[in-house]
Amino acid sequence: MAEPGFWDRPEDSQTLMQARKRLEEELAKDAQLASLIGDMEAFFELAAEGEDVEVELTRELKNSRGVVEKLETAMLLSGENDYRNAIVTIHPGAGGTESQDWAEMLLRMYLRWAEREGFKTVITDRQDGDGAGIKSATFEVNGKYAYGMLQSEVGVHRLVRISPFDANARRHTSFASVFVYPEIDDTIHIEVKPDDLRVDTFRAGGAGGQHVNRTDSAVRMTHLPTGIVVQCQNERSQHKNRDMAMKQLKAKLYEAELDRRQAETDKLEDSKADNKFGSQIRNYVLAPYRLVKDLRSRLGVGDVDSVLDGNLDPFMHAYLAWKKTGKVVGDDSGTDDLG
Repeated sequence: MAEPGFWDRPEDSQTLMQARKRLEEELAKDAQLASLIGDMEAFFELAAEGEDVEVELTRELKNSRGVVEKLETAMLLSGENDYRNAIVTIHPGAGGTESQDWAEMLLRMYLRWAEREGFKTVITDRQDGDGAGIKSATFEVNGKYAYGMLQSEVGVHRLVRISPFDANARRHTSFASVFVYPEIDDTIHIEVKPDDLRVDTFRAGGAGGQHVNRTDSAVRMTHLPTGIVVQCQNERSQHKNRDMAMKQLKAKLYEAELDRRQAETDKLEDSKADNKFGSQIRNYVLAPYRLVKDLRSRLGVGDVDSVLDGNLDPFMHAYLAWKKTGKVVGDDSGTDDLG
């Protein structure tokens, strides 16, 4: 950085500064872990000398566990784009109001998770359902490792519950799909030719104030060569909505290019399963018993309310460990055959 002319190359200097920041954070984590180990060793030495430190040692172990789990999760996040912000899209499966309501429950779950993590979220597009729930939603999650954590959610999510929309209180099964893309760095050049774009403007629907609903500020972009469609209606300004839509389009084009170049990973295409029984990655059962079970890591959690309120870290950690090692944390017995 002391090199003459370093700051005259904004793109290069920004990339280097970001890399330096990540390295400094890694060093800080190492120092934190060394401090934890030192504290634990001191307590054990006191215990060996006959000191009564059981209460303090128990408290220190409990506090340290959360830190160690977060450090372990960070170690598992080593992908090229894991540290980036994320763009998340949710679509209900077949089933009308039931699935649309489930999609909205998922939207709330992820927004609550992001809030727990201290991430900033922006809903860029939301299409309300006819009676309840949503027909689709797209939102950004801004924070370090947002994409790395949220990639565990890509796929079909299945809900089994007593339907609040069924007068006979029968059990229903609903599906919704989740797609996650990394928000690409501004320094990465993704060329989008004007001739390859169709841009439509329309009047935004739903909440957002009189101005939003009165003007054609919403923007829909279609990338003609690939068929990729994005839209944004969050901002009052058509110009701002156009910028956000372009950012989402570039993110999807970037992910598609990675898939093309690295077909062995093919994360995006593998996730595009049908929204129906047998294709899901996770089951959320509210009746006749209560259990959330991931079908990849085999992790099961009985506190369904906590999970739906955004407590997703155990599932994300278990998924990353399964992805890295192939090992599961649970068993194959249980509840996957509910219809």
